Amino acid sequence: MIRVAPLYRGGPAAPIIDRATRRLDEPLRVAIAGRLKAGKSTLLNALVGQELAATDAGECTRIVTWFRDGHTYRVQALLRDGTARQLPPGPTGGLLDLDLGRLGADDVDRLLVDWPSRALQTMTLIDTPGLDSLSAELSRRTEAALVPGATGSSEADAVLYLMRHVHASDMRFLEAFRDDPAKRWPINAVGVLARADEVGHARPDALESAHTIAARYRDDVRVRGLCQTVMPVAGLLGASAATLREDEFRALGKLATAPVADVDRLLLTATRFATAESDVDVEARRRAVLLDRYGLFGVRLSVRLLREGTVTTAGELSRELVHHSGLGPLRDVLTTRFAGRADVLRAQSALTVLEGVIRRWPMADTQSLRSEIEQITAGAHEFVEVRVLDRLHTGAVVLPDDERADAERLLGGEGLAPATRLGLPEDARSEEVARAASVVLGHWQRRVEHPGSTRAVRETARVLVRTCEGLLAASRRLGRPAG
Repeated sequence: MIRVAPLYRGGPAAPIIDRATRRLDEPLRVAIAGRLKAGKSTLLNALVGQELAATDAGECTRIVTWFRDGHTYRVQALLRDGTARQLPPGPTGGLLDLDLGRLGADDVDRLLVDWPSRALQTMTLIDTPGLDSLSAELSRRTEAALVPGATGSSEADAVLYLMRHVHASDMRFLEAFRDDPAKRWPINAVGVLARADEVGHARPDALESAHTIAARYRDDVRVRGLCQTVMPVAGLLGASAATLREDEFRALGKLATAPVADVDRLLLTATRFATAESDVDVEARRRAVLLDRYGLFGVRLSVRLLREGTVTTAGELSRELVHHSGLGPLRDVLTTRFAGRADVLRAQSALTVLEGVIRRWPMADTQSLRSEIEQITAGAHEFVEVRVLDRLHTGAVVLPDDERADAERLLGGEGLAPATRLGLPEDARSEEVARAASVVLGHWQRRVEHPGSTRAVRETARVLVRTCEGLLAASRRLGRPAG
């Protein structure tokens, strides 16, 4: 960036390069995208642990909204004419109640919401309007924000893509988000089987069924080529459980202690639970609020946990519901696979911008710049690991299932910590890591030399050998006595 910036100073590419340079020092940008009513804003609220994003059909849901860590709560509207305007709170003063004043959604390019949050310190979350909505303009806004533009870079470094079933439009968006089809890098996309608690009409085994469906998607060659994994999440349950209130806990407790037959009849359908007359000491209005907050599955699960005595306090119920929602594993993926590779993803975004600038505004030194970018991308081992991990995901390199799983984990597919890469416990000692790295190193060295290995397998094995050598060297440095 330092070398390129002076070449384009004063020209139309200068602000593009300047933004890309600043982006290297910013938190990772993770967009949440999906079809209309997929649960994007609900999932964002669950990840932050605060009801920040509007989930109704109001004006703000039609605008791309960035949520960033900040010292205080503040909302700015970046207008299409390039100016910015701070927005006052609406009549209620609530976080979700924004007053656009005389502005319409069509006047606003994006909203910037600053909120002090630990979850937003490592990544900026981008909430987007639904794709395939009745308004083509809303879909266009999402695609304009996330699909690579003329300079070849997306506004987001990574994307959480919410799906309920794999539609053709889902595949088209993920293909478009992948900045260069020739590179085939799905490492920056994770699929989320959204509203997992609604599978099978919110039956008690809904989440187990959702896990089965997600596993089937993960094994689908088309999906593997576009997403590094697919995870089931009950976003509404996770978001509400994180903010469970004492009055809600008391109401759920009354349901759990009421006659079982009466409560079970109420829980047969959502409509009956919200509106039916009953002798149970929880009025219909209160039940409707519980249904709106937790969904039918969440209410059923809460009643069962309280009946069985698994939980006895509001805090325990909150933690148990969050656990069942699948939010924890998704946060782990964000931490290990996105935040853990933040430098690589940000660097890839910056290099993509440079490639786009050079392609659009060629100069005398263009060829040497392009060669340097290619050398960086081809030579940096972190980039090479991601590229090989991608090839394993897409089936471009064929290995036996067990060996492929081991190779993907070694390349950081489940996290970048040395112990995680080697399949060891997180608290493994340095000498254990060294022993495991030596064993795995030997295996992939033999793979390189095996006469039955194809050229693609040998190239993959060489990369894995380099990874093992790095892990081995790091473990020996950590295990060396001080002084």
